[in-house]
Amino acid sequence: MELLASNRQVGKVTIIDLSGRITLGEGSVVLRDTVKELLSEGRNQLLIDLSGVNYIDSSGIGELVGAYTTVRNRGGEMKLLKLTQRVHDLLQVTKLLTVFENFTDETKAVESFGK
Repeated sequence: MELLASNRQVGKVTIIDLSGRITLGEGSVVLRDTVKELLSEGRNQLLIDLSGVNYIDSSGIGELVGAYTTVRNRGGEMKLLKLTQRVHDLLQVTKLLTVFENFTDETKAVESFGK
């Protein structure tokens, strides 16, 4: 199943809802293009909802890190929301849980921006 991305605005925060697989090829391109497009519109407070992501491979992890770096370099913030157990475990093994702020509650996540 390919990766689908949609976004919605909550205050100054853009929430990117992802569903499907973030893998080498199609999935990582969808994520990269979505982030680039939002940044080009000046939207740099990004919250990525991963509750619909059922699989992520090493290139998908690389894309998350790349997106995070790009957003930070543009003076923005990127945080993760509702990690599935599989994604959580993968981020834990790769020590990336220490890099990404992640939340289970959307309201708390949105409130955390700009503090």
